[in-house]
Amino acid sequence: MSVDTATGRRAARAGADAEGVRRGRPALRGILVVIGCLAALLVVIAASLALGVRSMDPLEVWRALTAPDAANADQQVVLQLRVPRTVIGLAAGVALGLAGTLIQGVTRNPIADPGLLGVNAGASLAVVLSISFLGVTAPIGFIWFAFAGAAAAALIVFWIGYGRPVRLALVGAAVTAFLTPLITLVLLRDTDAFNRFRFWSVGSLTGRDLSVVGTLWPFLVVGAVLAALLAHRLNLLALGDDVASALGQRVGTTRAVAGVAIVLLCGTATALAGPIALVGLVVPHAARRLVGADYRWIMAVSALLGPVMLLAADIVGRLVVPNAELEAGIVCAFIGAPVLIAIARNRKVAGL
Repeated sequence: MSVDTATGRRAARAGADAEGVRRGRPALRGILVVIGCLAALLVVIAASLALGVRSMDPLEVWRALTAPDAANADQQVVLQLRVPRTVIGLAAGVALGLAGTLIQGVTRNPIADPGLLGVNAGASLAVVLSISFLGVTAPIGFIWFAFAGAAAAALIVFWIGYGRPVRLALVGAAVTAFLTPLITLVLLRDTDAFNRFRFWSVGSLTGRDLSVVGTLWPFLVVGAVLAALLAHRLNLLALGDDVASALGQRVGTTRAVAGVAIVLLCGTATALAGPIALVGLVVPHAARRLVGADYRWIMAVSALLGPVMLLAADIVGRLVVPNAELEAGIVCAFIGAPVLIAIARNRKVAGL
């Protein structure tokens, strides 16, 4: 064996080892980030159960979950009020995080979120009409109208803007601009509808019980599974439609399936918690900062960061106003607005 041949083989092995290290680093980074996000999620879940206008000892919370005492007032607060809002925050946060990631990936628009596709406006109009004309008063009664309105708006936007990322964003803005005055018109002529709608419209985790989650969880599961299956396709779609097609991807099918997943996730989140803004915008950007541009990791991290942000906002809303509460949707807007401004000013974020 010649010296040149042996040297060449050693160089090849060294190159292969180096390539393996480069491929392993993103995976190790992703695993560590996911573990960190899981830890953060467990912390906010514990805080959501223990903190509020009536703060409780963690041991009392544990007893309420494991050996509840019907005569203990603190335990009943945990079981009847805080467990439902925590579960709703988890479900809505997962849905918003995944939906925001899908929308940004499909439209390749860095400032896209569920509100961009007219989802919030469609859900709001359906809820307003149900209150004004059908006399619906309870939050449990809003869920199907909110889900149907969100789904109808998203379907219209995808039908008109099918296959064109820029057109999707423009059509979504147009649908929102068209529906918003209709909502205002109904509310101006019906004071009772306005009084009932205004609480739902700010986005909140209160006033619902676990039956809402029990009704909507199948839609969330199907949407989450579709989002997970689309993660690799979004990586190809990020290279551009022509490149993705050349690599064998059916771009139209990818967008159609993504549209179905977005409808399911956005409809579920809006029906559960109302039109909460900016969670679907902020979370995917935070995930990209943590794990890079691979949508497989972005999707996993967004599914964890969504409930972390929503539950943290709910906790802050309970503590910031003495003897009262600030709705989670308002706190999310305070958190998300500066992030949106930073994204708009960042020249590096020109597209996805």
